[in-house]
Amino acid sequence: MIFKFTRVVGLVTALSFAGSEVLAAAGDYAFEAVNVEMKKGEDVTVAVRLINKITGKPVPDAVIFRTRVDMAPDGMAEMESPVSPLPANEPGVYVFKTDLTMAGRYQLSVAAKVQGEPETVIGKVVLKASK
Repeated sequence: MIFKFTRVVGLVTALSFAGSEVLAAAGDYAFEAVNVEMKKGEDVTVAVRLINKITGKPVPDAVIFRTRVDMAPDGMAEMESPVSPLPANEPGVYVFKTDLTMAGRYQLSVAAKVQGEPETVIGKVVLKASK
């Protein structure tokens, strides 16, 4: 009887470890600002880091396919600025050029595909532009 119980426990444990990667989800990733605060102006460089929240490591080679910068945190989502990608020098860091024409809080919204992850990773990062 104990032998059968041990086999069942061993099988359940093995299956839980084998399936742990299958249980990964888009929620296991987060975008964070490299610098939260910057000076307002045109052609401002904004950088975000994509992190795997489980490992704490940066995620390189994600495909960013949608970005938006607006002033939603200050109740002005209609104040949208153009966003252009720039090359990055650090794995897991994604750099963009945008206009932060007014002092205040801006929201950078990013949608990305991560290799091996079937779901789209979506992030919103709040930035602050000062005078």
